[in-house]
Amino acid sequence: MAEFEHLSVERTDDVARVTMNRPETHNSMNPAMAAELRTATADLYEDDSRCVVLTGTDGVFNTGADLSVLSGDASDGRTLRSIASSLHRAIENLARAPKPVVTGVNGVAAGGGFGLALSGDIVLLAEDARLEFAYPRVGLTGDAGSTFFLPKIVGLRRAKEIALLDEPIDAEAAVEMGLATEVAPDFDERLDELAAKFADGPTKAYGATKRLFNRGQGRDLSAQMAAETDSIARMTTTADFKRGLDAFFGEGEPEFEGK
Repeated sequence: MAEFEHLSVERTDDVARVTMNRPETHNSMNPAMAAELRTATADLYEDDSRCVVLTGTDGVFNTGADLSVLSGDASDGRTLRSIASSLHRAIENLARAPKPVVTGVNGVAAGGGFGLALSGDIVLLAEDARLEFAYPRVGLTGDAGSTFFLPKIVGLRRAKEIALLDEPIDAEAAVEMGLATEVAPDFDERLDELAAKFADGPTKAYGATKRLFNRGQGRDLSAQMAAETDSIARMTTTADFKRGLDAFFGEGEPEFEGK
């Protein structure tokens, strides 16, 4: 794994933890940080980790593009295109990763950080976390997959409300809307617990389940069920299926190895 200036990437057993670390700018992204996210998530897509955790430092998740790098002239379009292009590839890597991804939103997630938060399979919020669309405040439109994720999660009408009214969404409201999975009073402990649970699970089955959900949006029912048939049959060739089956007819819990 490469060394990064604005991120830390740690491997503990089968869990890879990515921490965004630009506290002096509230974890906002300049082109270099966005490029690091693209590289780190690409590496983790391919490696043998069994769960990826994405979180931030100092009580902030991510506040989107660092507006201080903009000049107020024609160069701003190029700068934002650079940040968005790298960030979008990182989000694709997380959303399509063949393993569970947990976004641990430890504080504000705004702008590009809003989309990053939604890209997780499980979205865990600290009690004081909040989600903010934020783009209208500076006369911009949404990126980071926000205009893709929002309508799918909350419906088109509510998505427009969230984006156009641009009111901060607190942790409890985010869970009620379906934007997040749960609020954790003991945030760090719960984040570690979830990561360990997924890292001990049937990784290939998790990855295949993600693919079915991701691709199912563009298929009709018959095509989706055909894909389900292929996938469930293919999973019988994995070692974890054999472990699960043996445990089902025996005693104790299966000890999955992600293979």
